[in-house]
Amino acid sequence: MGAVEPDLYRDTWVRYLGYANEVGESFRPLVPVRVVWASYGVATAYVTADAIDKGRRAATAHAQDPTQATRVGVAVVDTFIWQSLASVAIPGFTINRLCATSLALLGAVTRWPLPFRRWATTALGLAAIPVIITPIDRTVDFLMDSSLRKLYGAPGEPPAPP
Repeated sequence: MGAVEPDLYRDTWVRYLGYANEVGESFRPLVPVRVVWASYGVATAYVTADAIDKGRRAATAHAQDPTQATRVGVAVVDTFIWQSLASVAIPGFTINRLCATSLALLGAVTRWPLPFRRWATTALGLAAIPVIITPIDRTVDFLMDSSLRKLYGAPGEPPAPP
């Protein structure tokens, strides 16, 4: 049996592209909004590329399997939904609200100049990224295992009989 091919989207620096939107949201107080939207474009491109890669891997792994098309579809859909929630939607919303709230609170309770409050908010957003990753990933796993994956099984498992 051949060596397992490393996962470019999960085992290398490429995985950090999935955090682009959190970085963009952290910098929202300092940069034009188009920069924030561009960060979502990078993160969405990462999610799409990872989903396509997982479909390619499923096609290769199940080349002789009569249910190959189903397995490929499950791999692509599961990866795309999981990554969209865990890498883009939920963390982006979380960092956005954290930064918006902290900027408003700093304005209400300090006399710091606006540029300092913006930089402090950005620093808080960046510092929060590693803290939110694991809880969000576990929550998305739980949500997917409790809902969609009951319909089609976890990726890599045979589809449930009709």
